[in-house]
Amino acid sequence: MSVYLKSSAVWANFRGGLWEIGTLRGSSLVIGGEQVVGDRAAAIASATGGTTIDLEGRATIDQILAALRQHGLIES
Repeated sequence: MSVYLKSSAVWANFRGGLWEIGTLRGSSLVIGGEQVVGDRAAAIASATGGTTIDLEGRATIDQILAALRQHGLIES
């Protein structure tokens, strides 16, 4: 069963004997006919090694990877 909670503007779904409030389940997100989010991708390792070390670049890459992990788009 699903109900719309007007006070918080989210859907609530009754699953497994409990209410899930605001949880959206699906296998993909399609916007304008294009899939923009699908299954979680495999983990991506941080940059290591190399002959030229760019600390600022690596720090930025690590922040991007952390955001992707936090949002569940890639494995940890």
